[in-house]
Amino acid sequence: MEDRRDVQNIDMMNLTGFCRNCLSRWYQEAANERGIEMDKDEGRTAFYGMPYSEWKAQHQTGASPEKQAEFEVAFRENVLKDED
Repeated sequence: MEDRRDVQNIDMMNLTGFCRNCLSRWYQEAANERGIEMDKDEGRTAFYGMPYSEWKAQHQTGASPEKQAEFEVAFRENVLKDED
């Protein structure tokens, strides 16, 4: 992940069903399970090595309407299904 900052989170989600934000959430959840207090922002900072807003400004680009439509499907199939 660190070596491929050019790969966009939306492309990861569309191809694999998870992205860096998912990984940072899993990191946070694992910390919490071990009694380590960590919120969403702290998990993202630990994963990205900087605040997410900073990483996003440096590395993320806009997504086309097609990629956004693909993301809606991937998110529904891979994230929201776990909440049912």
